[in-house]
Amino acid sequence: MSRIGKLPINIPAGVEISINGSSIKVKGPKGELAHTFPAAMGLSLEAGVLTVSRPSDEREHRALHGMTRSIVNNMVHGVSAGFEKALEVEGVGYRSEMKGNNLMLFVGYSHPVEIEAPAGIAFEIDNRGREIKVKGYDKQLIGQIAANIRSVRPPEPYKGKGIRYAGEVIRRKAGKSGKK
Repeated sequence: MSRIGKLPINIPAGVEISINGSSIKVKGPKGELAHTFPAAMGLSLEAGVLTVSRPSDEREHRALHGMTRSIVNNMVHGVSAGFEKALEVEGVGYRSEMKGNNLMLFVGYSHPVEIEAPAGIAFEIDNRGREIKVKGYDKQLIGQIAANIRSVRPPEPYKGKGIRYAGEVIRRKAGKSGKK
């Protein structure tokens, strides 16, 4: 058995789940998510506990078992508590601002870079403009938006300037050595 796949998912109060064959809809206080899984995976809801089952021990079914359970767990956690991903802006003159619901990045280009917040995503910035938080209920969308923000100016290895995930360690390189 998959160690992750066999774990039950406890459904918190305020979260409604509807299972229709191989598709699932999860609705909670933060929002609503839907996903369709391969027909082989079995989803069953009993007394506030959701379990995922697989039909056989074939390699493909074993792989899908843990993945299906993780996706459903992320959906339940997202609509009940939400997710957050933090990024840091590092560099002289580099900063970020909010313009309505959109994020403005001033990271060394001749123009500011504007990133629009899609539905279900909110940006939060500290008072210095050096830390960006991406918040929402869809874990996959949050990760994609955070990756898009980081790709505007990825951290460079010599001075460490750029946008990085909070806690990300950038491997630094030595610069040119002078003449002897």
